[in-house]
Amino acid sequence: MADKIQDIATGIYANVGGKENVSKVVHCMTRVRMGIKDYSKVDMDGLKAVNGVMGVVEDDTLQVVIGPGTVNKVAQAMVDMVGVNLGDDFPAGSSVSGKDAVEQKAAEMKAEVKRKNQKPWSKALKAISNIFVPLIPAFVGAGIIGGFASIVGNLLTAGTISGDTWVNIATVMNIIKNGVFGYLVIYVGMNSAKEFGASPSLGGVIGGVTLLTGMNPELPLPNIFTGGSLNAGQGGIIGVIFAVWIMSFIEKNLRKVIPDSIDIIVTPTVTLLIMGLMTIFLIMPIAGAISNSLVGVINAVLNVGGAFAGFILGAAFLPMVMFGLHQILTPIHLEMIEQTGSTLLLPVLAMAGAGQVGAAIALWIKCRKNKGLVELIKGALPVGILGIGEPLIYGVTLPLGRPFITACIGGGIGGAVLGLIGNIGATSVGPSGVALIPLIANGHWFGYVLGLLAGYAGGFIATYFFGTTKEMQLGE
Repeated sequence: MADKIQDIATGIYANVGGKENVSKVVHCMTRVRMGIKDYSKVDMDGLKAVNGVMGVVEDDTLQVVIGPGTVNKVAQAMVDMVGVNLGDDFPAGSSVSGKDAVEQKAAEMKAEVKRKNQKPWSKALKAISNIFVPLIPAFVGAGIIGGFASIVGNLLTAGTISGDTWVNIATVMNIIKNGVFGYLVIYVGMNSAKEFGASPSLGGVIGGVTLLTGMNPELPLPNIFTGGSLNAGQGGIIGVIFAVWIMSFIEKNLRKVIPDSIDIIVTPTVTLLIMGLMTIFLIMPIAGAISNSLVGVINAVLNVGGAFAGFILGAAFLPMVMFGLHQILTPIHLEMIEQTGSTLLLPVLAMAGAGQVGAAIALWIKCRKNKGLVELIKGALPVGILGIGEPLIYGVTLPLGRPFITACIGGGIGGAVLGLIGNIGATSVGPSGVALIPLIANGHWFGYVLGLLAGYAGGFIATYFFGTTKEMQLGE
């Protein structure tokens, strides 16, 4: 296994212009993400052909899809080969010629211009993605533990099980779950500060401010817009991200004018005082109104649109994943959970993964003579069933073209079934697919399973009859 990891790491470097053409390496659940100095030195075809690479996405970072479990080992091997930590800047090569140095600087300037010329909405989506990607492992682990806690709690309430031991088990699992979700605004505040170039500790404090810890419930602070009372967590995740974004400008500008000798005292104090007041009396009420509107619109679409809305949402999710836009939905899921106890959106979107699974099974059967494709499916399918769809997207369906479209159709069919049944929500953000079953709210897991089966069947039928060509089947 160690040799395989080293081979993948070496193969990646060999096709991106060497270690000297990489500025930084990080990873998420499925992808190695690299800062590239000169894209003209990257051999995309060679990179995709590296054994173990399931796909490549070119963005402001070069993203190589490896798959869960392996990606962290590959990323670690890559930084070990350079002698830095994950996320650290790579040292500049000492033997670069004058001509190469000029070309490298020009390439870096070109990349910087490209980054600055991104559309504002594209920058915003990318920032939100970067804030939440590091939290996904915590969402997955804590979400599943919380799901089991809910199952145990429901069994205790129903009288199926009893005893202090089960009560303690449920309590411990809930404590672990709340270690993430109870203080999520703090984690989001810290990650937002990193993304916007501010101090992570100050971002965490601003996130914590929204919890209104220390406020006397009998003498609540006023909502200056409505005359009512402020509630802890009002505005939620969206408000925290916006507040920390503003905070980053305040902190940066203060550091420009505050003398170095007193900067450590004055800058954080003034920053927190200004942003604390703004967050409590301006941002929380405004963000709260926006969040309520977003949740209300999505619930209205799901409730009124029924099967049609479910089909559209289920079919559209894979393209969102392909473009990396799916992370924008995480704050909406969390706001829906905060306000209603569950997110009706997540189970519908999870049907996109079911469509992919059905498509992959159809490809396995229809293209069984294509040994290379079958091997890819064998590796990506189990993970896809558990709700991590990127290996199937980038390794199987998207490169083939047609199966990606038929997988979207399968996801739409599964979403239509959930929309038709209605009121199927998830109590937490977690993995989709089969792994989401423990998180389904109010015991409606049977309806969710029906949607999964419909997604599997839809993706399978659409792909089996319309999603393949002779070339795919024969591996030509």
